Amino acid sequence: MINFFRLTWLPALLLVLLIVVWELAVRAWAAPDLIHKIYPLPSGIAEAMWSKSFLLLQNSWVTLQEILIGLSLALVLGFIVALLIFYSSTLERLLYPIIILTQNVPVFAIAPLLVIWMGFNIWPKVVVAALIAFFPMVVNTVDGLRSTEPDLIQLFKILGADRWQRLIHLRIPAALPLIFSGIKIGVTLSVVGAVVGEWVSSEVGIGGLGRLMMTEKRLLHVDTVFAAILWLALLGLMLFMAVSLLERWALRWKHAAEARYNLAEAKEA
Repeated sequence: MINFFRLTWLPALLLVLLIVVWELAVRAWAAPDLIHKIYPLPSGIAEAMWSKSFLLLQNSWVTLQEILIGLSLALVLGFIVALLIFYSSTLERLLYPIIILTQNVPVFAIAPLLVIWMGFNIWPKVVVAALIAFFPMVVNTVDGLRSTEPDLIQLFKILGADRWQRLIHLRIPAALPLIFSGIKIGVTLSVVGAVVGEWVSSEVGIGGLGRLMMTEKRLLHVDTVFAAILWLALLGLMLFMAVSLLERWALRWKHAAEARYNLAEAKEA
C-alpha cells in the first residue's frame, strides 16, 4: 500500500495541477457565452458526469457489449488462425499477407459497408471491434507458440507425447504471456473499434458512448462529450485491469516458480 502511494502521488499531483490550470485558463481567456458550448471546463465535465450518469451508464452498457462480443470473436478466430499458421507453412504464406493487408485498410472505410450488409444493429460495431483486435491476437499467439524452448519439446517427444499433448500441455502454457499481451492490446483497440462503429452505424436511441458523443456534439454540449470520452477511457482501463488480473491468475504458476528461483538465488548469494 505504501509503495502504491509512492508510485501514484506524483502523477496524481500533476493531474490535479493540469486540471486547475485548464479551469483557470478557460475562465480567463474564453468568452463567457462560449464556455460549456465550445470550451469545456473540468468542473462542467464533472457536473455532466454526475447529472447524466444514468445516460452514460446506459450507453456504456451498450458499448461494453459490443467490445466483449467483438473481443471474444477476435480471440477465438485469432487463436484458430494462429494455429493454422503455426502448423502449416503453406497457410502462413497464404494468410499472413491477407491479415497484414486488413490492417492497412482504414476502419472508417469498412464500417459503412458493414452497415449496408448487416443493418443498423449491434453487429457492424461488433465486427469492427473484432477486426481491429484480430491482428495483435494472431501475431502474438503465433510468436508465443514459436517461443517454446526446443529442449522441452524434445523432452516431451522422448516421453511419448503426441502433437496434441505437446500443444495443450507445453506450447499453450509457454505462449500464455504473449497471448495475454495480445489480448491486452486487443482490449484497447476493440474499445476504439466499437466507438468508430457507433459513429457510423448506431441506431436511434441508446446507441453507445460513440453515438452519445455525436448527438451531444451536434447540440454543442461539449461538457457531455468530454464526460463520455472520460467514461470511455475509464471503461477501457477497467477492461485492461480485468485482463491483467486474469493474466496474473492464469500465470500464477510462473510467478511462483520465479519467486522460488529468486529465493534460491538469494540463499546461494
